[in-house]
Amino acid sequence: MHLEKATLLYNKPLGKNYFRLACNAAKIANDAVPGQFVSVKINNTHEPFLRRPFGIHKVDGCRIEILYEAVGEGTRLLSKNKQGSFLDILGPLGNGYDYRYALIRHKTPVLVAGGMGVAPLFFLAEKLVRSLGRKVRHSPRVLLGAKSKNQILCEKEFKKIGCSVTIATDNGSAGFKGKVTDLLKQTLSTLDCPLSTALYACGPRPMLAEVSRISRKHGIFTQVSLEEHMACGIGACLGCVVKTKDGYKRVCKEGPVFNSEEIVWEKHTKGGR
Repeated sequence: MHLEKATLLYNKPLGKNYFRLACNAAKIANDAVPGQFVSVKINNTHEPFLRRPFGIHKVDGCRIEILYEAVGEGTRLLSKNKQGSFLDILGPLGNGYDYRYALIRHKTPVLVAGGMGVAPLFFLAEKLVRSLGRKVRHSPRVLLGAKSKNQILCEKEFKKIGCSVTIATDNGSAGFKGKVTDLLKQTLSTLDCPLSTALYACGPRPMLAEVSRISRKHGIFTQVSLEEHMACGIGACLGCVVKTKDGYKRVCKEGPVFNSEEIVWEKHTKGGR
């Protein structure tokens, strides 16, 4: 874990309320693994007081990139930061995806993203493709889900690095009409052997619960990245605990990535984006 004063390289809008931000943070970039996150102090004042967590979207040399949606006071303020300004960034934090499982066991990686859950999965896809990519059975399959086509992010980027991409939208404005979890069921039905698959997912809790249910039915190794509100980001405040089969665990410390079988999914979380 490092605390860096990072120079902002760009903070580009990707469409309505979506932004891609990059900054120089060499120590964080060097140590980061897919699924980990950074905690960002939004500005030099005391408002907002708390840092904001962001999954690491991409690492390129000493540069890290985050993808975010400006939906609250903190992220709206972040979207106003300009090139050349400085950000106080703590990271990398938490536990990431076990991408080596797919590589060592020659599994086909299937990445399932719901909405902004796409953010950490691109870093994972790059790692799978670029490091030991020949050891997986097939290139990563990426399933992107959103309410409508204008909320689908990073489709071209995934395709550019060699991933097979399929889209699901709730309203049918692009790709498969329905939830990305229904698309996952369809995708698994086309595979000769679902057991040759490794699933990695990030998105809303109901979506992750459904991914877990589907993978359990097929006996597939599955990891999910939980989205939780975090106050400290380092495990001290216990504000982001999640119920697991081994008791409560901190999403910011033991997570945000967990094996899906660890989580006690509440009944009301059934469904998916």
